[in-house]
Amino acid sequence: MGFLFGGLRLTFELAAISVAGGFLLGTILCMGRLSSKPWLFLPATLYVNLFRSLPLILVIFWFYFLVPILIGRPLGDYLSALIAFVAFEAAYFAEIIRGGIHSVPTGQMEAGYSTGLRYHQIMLYVILPQAVKNMVPPLVTQCVIIFQDTSLAYVIGLKEFLRRVSIVDLREFRSVELYLFAAAVYLVFCSGGAILSRQLERRQRRHFDGADSHTKAKRLSLGLPSTVERFSP
Repeated sequence: MGFLFGGLRLTFELAAISVAGGFLLGTILCMGRLSSKPWLFLPATLYVNLFRSLPLILVIFWFYFLVPILIGRPLGDYLSALIAFVAFEAAYFAEIIRGGIHSVPTGQMEAGYSTGLRYHQIMLYVILPQAVKNMVPPLVTQCVIIFQDTSLAYVIGLKEFLRRVSIVDLREFRSVELYLFAAAVYLVFCSGGAILSRQLERRQRRHFDGADSHTKAKRLSLGLPSTVERFSP
């Protein structure tokens, strides 16, 4: 049992680092996607579209088989899987972050400029803190997907949870019990993440419904249009 839980620990470690690294790289890619400078926008857009059009298992094979040929040294199963997950998930995080930024009213950007802030300062101190609230539900869902995807590292021999289940099965010949146990573990953690995501989404919807009703009433009382234009760089 300790052997299996060691694999589960490795799975969580791989997922956690992939989330952190993917979110950081995804934020950089998102800023490139939102930039008006072609030398930033085009590479970021190409990267996101490329990785979103590829299956994850192919990206894992790239870093396990092809990259070592290019650099002249092996990366190993763990590092290959980790780099592949970070590179792949960053494209999805970039789109989640971009969607969150687009949900912020454009008036926030205009207000920032009126106070003398620069673009990067407005993004850092005004737009992103508000956008994060809208990003939380899809970010949680993406984290659940990453946890599930870690099982694909099995194909390059990384001894994560599912790989260790198969190793124990080869020794104990108890396929039904072992794979049902593995399914139960994935079910518990993924269902928990899905429930959390739905709760956060409901909470956000209630918050915005209340805020929108208050804003519309206030704008109508002032003789202004009831709708608010969203930020679109």
